[in-house]
Amino acid sequence: MPLSIEHVSFGYDRQPKGRDTFSLHDVSTTIERGSLTGLLGPNGCGKTTLLRLIAGVLQPDRGAIALDGRRIDQISRRDLARRFALVPQETHPAFDYSVLEMVLMGRHPYLGAFQLEGPEDLAIARSCLSATGTAHLADRPYMTLSGGEKQRVVIAGALAQEPEILLLDEPTASLDLAYQLEVASLMSRLNQNHEVTMVLATHDLNLAASLCDRLVLVRSGRILAQGPTREVLTSATIQQLYDVEADVHVHEPSGHLTVVPIRHRP
Repeated sequence: MPLSIEHVSFGYDRQPKGRDTFSLHDVSTTIERGSLTGLLGPNGCGKTTLLRLIAGVLQPDRGAIALDGRRIDQISRRDLARRFALVPQETHPAFDYSVLEMVLMGRHPYLGAFQLEGPEDLAIARSCLSATGTAHLADRPYMTLSGGEKQRVVIAGALAQEPEILLLDEPTASLDLAYQLEVASLMSRLNQNHEVTMVLATHDLNLAASLCDRLVLVRSGRILAQGPTREVLTSATIQQLYDVEADVHVHEPSGHLTVVPIRHRP
């Protein structure tokens, strides 16, 4: 069964009764198994909040989120960590861990109290490093890596959780063009070859157009539009979403939509 988000509202600032201020308001959508769904919207529209709600880090004020027909607030934290993995925009470890140690942290939901990682956990961690093209970095201190290398290692750690759904918050932000392409290619391989369901929050419309089979457009905490990428990503919806006039067309060599911003029209 899919992940269902039903009439979810959430607010960081609690107001007196009758004056609720929500960061997200009455959001409903469905994430199908094996899909790669993109969340698009301006800064502060609620994309990251929605990812944190799906991961169980935050709890809705109203509505419910369910996986396989079971509300996630009825699932233990350990089981949630086995089913969802969240890749944040930035990761700043408290200590100077090696790359392998960073990835092994993804095995914590499978360990008992005071239990150390065993040979199976180590094998899974190394497999995830290989899947993300970072096996050669295993012994390097994490903080000595480039931005793109760090992002791939963090994704490897998320994969080590063996999640059903991978949640990614701006995974290509602050990366140069080469690393953007590497991370995008990695996400595509993981989705298609490893059948990992993904939800991707991004500002990069062309990344979303090339990767995502479905989009959810969010503005001011509400869903503006949702559906198949080619139906949803249009000049009209981009105008509504960002107040930007844009040309949207199919780029023949790549075969996917390309978005060219033209001017800001508030």
